[in-house]
Amino acid sequence: MTSVAGFGQRTGAFPYFRISQEHEHETEQDLSEKSVSVHEKVARASSSPSPNPRSVKLDILRGSSGHNAVPPSTSADTSRILDVKPLRSLKPIFPPSNQAAPFVCGSPNGPFPPEYSSFYPFCVPPPPPEPEPPQPQATWTAAAPTPIRSFRTPGPSDGPGEMMNGDAEQFAEGKKRASGMRPSSSSRRRRSTAMVLGRSAPGTFVIPISPFNREVGNREMVDYVLTTFDALRRRLSQLEDAKEAPGGIIRRADLKASSILMTQNVRTNMKKRVGVVPGVEIGDIFFFRMEMCLVGLHTQSMGGIDYMTVRGEQEEESVALSIVSSGYYDDDAEDKDVLIYSGQGGAMTRNGKPAPDQQLVRGNLALDRSMHRANEVRVIRGMPDSVNPNTKVYMYDGLYIIQQSWMEKAKSGANTFKYKLVRVPGQPDAFAIWKTIQRWKEDISTRSGVIIADLTSGGETIAVSLVNDVDNEKGPPYFNYFSTLKYSRPFSILHSSYECNCHNACKPGDLNCSCVRKNGGDFPYTANGVLVSRKPLVYECGPSCPCGPNCKNRVSQGGPKVRLEVFKTKNRGWGLRSCDPIRAGSFICEYAGEVIDKDRLKQKVDEGENDEYIFDTSRVYEPFKWNYEVGLLEDESTSDSPEEYNIPSPLIISAKEFGNVGRFMNHSCYPTVFWQPVTYGTSNESYLHIAFYAMRHIPPMTELTYDYGMVPTEGGIGAAYRKRKCLCGSPKCRGHFGL
Repeated sequence: MTSVAGFGQRTGAFPYFRISQEHEHETEQDLSEKSVSVHEKVARASSSPSPNPRSVKLDILRGSSGHNAVPPSTSADTSRILDVKPLRSLKPIFPPSNQAAPFVCGSPNGPFPPEYSSFYPFCVPPPPPEPEPPQPQATWTAAAPTPIRSFRTPGPSDGPGEMMNGDAEQFAEGKKRASGMRPSSSSRRRRSTAMVLGRSAPGTFVIPISPFNREVGNREMVDYVLTTFDALRRRLSQLEDAKEAPGGIIRRADLKASSILMTQNVRTNMKKRVGVVPGVEIGDIFFFRMEMCLVGLHTQSMGGIDYMTVRGEQEEESVALSIVSSGYYDDDAEDKDVLIYSGQGGAMTRNGKPAPDQQLVRGNLALDRSMHRANEVRVIRGMPDSVNPNTKVYMYDGLYIIQQSWMEKAKSGANTFKYKLVRVPGQPDAFAIWKTIQRWKEDISTRSGVIIADLTSGGETIAVSLVNDVDNEKGPPYFNYFSTLKYSRPFSILHSSYECNCHNACKPGDLNCSCVRKNGGDFPYTANGVLVSRKPLVYECGPSCPCGPNCKNRVSQGGPKVRLEVFKTKNRGWGLRSCDPIRAGSFICEYAGEVIDKDRLKQKVDEGENDEYIFDTSRVYEPFKWNYEVGLLEDESTSDSPEEYNIPSPLIISAKEFGNVGRFMNHSCYPTVFWQPVTYGTSNESYLHIAFYAMRHIPPMTELTYDYGMVPTEGGIGAAYRKRKCLCGSPKCRGHFGL
C-alpha cells in the first residue's frame, strides 16, 4: 500500500502515515459531508463570542475525532495557521507494542524503510528534472495524448465536430454515425462489453524505453513501439478469432492492444511538438490510428485535427500540429502538393435536422491561428487498402503550410471552413508516389522503363513486371520461372502428414482439426491471412485435406497477394519491391527453386560455379524478436512462443536455373522481410517450404530484403565462400555477408 510521511517534529524526526483502510473506499460525497461538518463548526464558533477567532479554529482542529485528526503537539506554534487542506484520509501507523521499535522515525532526508517514501512538501523538495538536449524544432510541453478511455459516442455537448475527418468507417456502427443516427443503448452495451480496455498487465514486462525516449523518440524507438503494438494486436486477434462471439460484437484488437501499451508506457514522443516528430519518416504507413498515437505523430484517436495550446505574446492560443485527411469529409485531396481541407463539424445530422454550421473553435480555431503564425502542420493522408478495400492505409506525407482559409456551403447545407495547405518543398515524395502508382495500375504503358509487363508469363495470379529505369540492361540472366519447389526425387523430409477432417474451411480454436493441433492449438494466421507469430514450424493444410482451397490455413500456397515488381537497383543488381503497401505479417512469396543436397552444393563450390541464388537453412542468422511480449497479457492461455526454427534436416535451394520472384530479393542487415519454414503435403509425404513474410509495415516502392546470414565454416564449404561486401546502407549494417 502506498504510504506517505506525516508532519515532522521539531527534532527532525517524524512519524510515517499510511492511507487509512477505513477511508480509502469513501466516496467523494462522504468526504464532502465531513468537510461540510468541519465548516459548520467553524461557522458556529465564529457566530459565538470569542476573544480570538484564530484560536477557535485551532480548537476545532485539535478537537476533531477519528482518524482524520492531526495529532496535537505541545510544542506546536499556535500563533501561526498553516493554510493547508485537512488530511482526511491519513492516520499515523504505530507498530504493535510487542515489536522492538516503539516508534518508526527517520530523518526528513532519508533513508526510508522499504515500504515508505517522503511526503512533499513536508519533507525535502523533489529533485529538479534532468535537462533535456535541445531539439531542432520548436517544442512545447502539453498534455499527454488523448487517453484510450476517451473513445465514446459524442454527446449533445460535444457536437458533431468531435468525429472530424476520422476513420469512423472502420467501426461497425460507421453507417449510423454517417447518417447522424446515434447507436442504440443495446449496441452501446455490446460495444462496452466487447472492448474491455482498462485491463492492466501482470507487471512481468520490462519496458526497454527510458523516460527521455518516452518524451523524445528516435527511429529505433518508433520501430520498437510499432512492432510491439502489432505483435500484441495479432495475438489478441488470434484469441478473439478462436472464440465464439455473438452477432453485433465489435472486435477491436487494435484498441485493446493500444490500451495495454499506454498503461505500460510503451510509447514514444509523448511531448507534443510542432513540425518533425523524431523517428517518424516521411512515407511511413500505418494501418491503425492508434499506431500514430503511440509514436506521437497524431495523438487524436478519432479526431482529424491535433492541436495544442502555446503561450502567445499576450495570451495563450491553440496551434494545429497535424491533420488526417481520410475521405470522411469533402476534402480536395487529389493534388500531390496542395490539400483543400475541410474543418470539423457540420458533417452529421440527427433526427433529420439540418446540419449545423461549423464554428471557429477547437481544431478550426487552431488551424486559423496556425495560418497566422505560419507554423508547419503535419499531414497524414488516408487511402483505401488495395488488398482490403474496407480498411484504410495512412501515409505520413510531410509538412505543410496553411496559406488560405474561407467558408463555403457544403453538401450537407452547412457553412464549412476550408483551409488550403501547401506542401513544404524539398521533402521526399510520399503521396506523389501513391498517385503515380495508381496511374500505372490503370495503364501500364505510362510506366517508364518497363521491359516485360509480366515476367511470370501467367505463372502467378498477379502479374510481376520487370522494370529498368537506371541503365540499358535488358534483364537478368535467363531462368525457368517456377512458382514452387522442385524436388529432384519424391522423398519425404518430415514425418508422414495427417490430413485434417474438416469438410469446410478449418476454424480457429477447433481442436478437432489435426492441423490446428499440430500448430500447438492456435491457428497460425488471423482472419485476414496475417501470420501471428514466428514458429519453429508452421503446419498448413495440404492437398489431401478435405477443407478445400478457400481454407485460411493455406496462405503460403496461394502465391503473392500484392503487386510485385523486379527492378534494377543502382548498385546491387536486380531487386524486388511492391507497388502496394504491405502489412506486417503478410505473406510475400515463397523461395522457389531446385532442392539440392550438401554434396551437390559442395560440387558447385569445388567446380567454381558461381551460384548466387543459394538459400541454405543451415546458415547462421542474426536472432531477432518479432513475437508478442507475453508479459503484456494476462490471458491464461497465453504462453511464450519460441522463435527458433526446428527444421528436421537442412534445406538447400538453388534458384539459379529454376525459381520465382523470391530469387531477386537482396540482402540487408536491417531487412524488411523474414523467412519462416512451412510444411504441407499429401497423406504419405510432407515437404518443407520457405515462405517470406513482412517484418513490419512496408510502404509502396520500398525494396524487399531479407538477411542472407553467414555461411558456417565447418564441412569445408564455408571456407570456399568468401565474405561479400554489404551495400545495404542501413545504420545496422555489419559490413559483409556470406554467399
